[in-house]
Amino acid sequence: MKIVVDQEKCVGAGQCVLTADDVFDQRDEDGLVDLLDASPPASRLADVKHAAEVCPASAISVEE
Repeated sequence: MKIVVDQEKCVGAGQCVLTADDVFDQRDEDGLVDLLDASPPASRLADVKHAAEVCPASAISVEE
């Protein structure tokens, strides 16, 4: 699995952090997404996909 985030699209809603806080964080200075792990283990796939689905800006994509 590979995760790609588009910080240009990110609106800082933080839904990704609530869903997978070991994979995503928010930058202190502007609240935009910060990718902690671009290739998390397969066991995190469901949560990472859910984070991409609930992102209001569609700023997260997941490649399997």
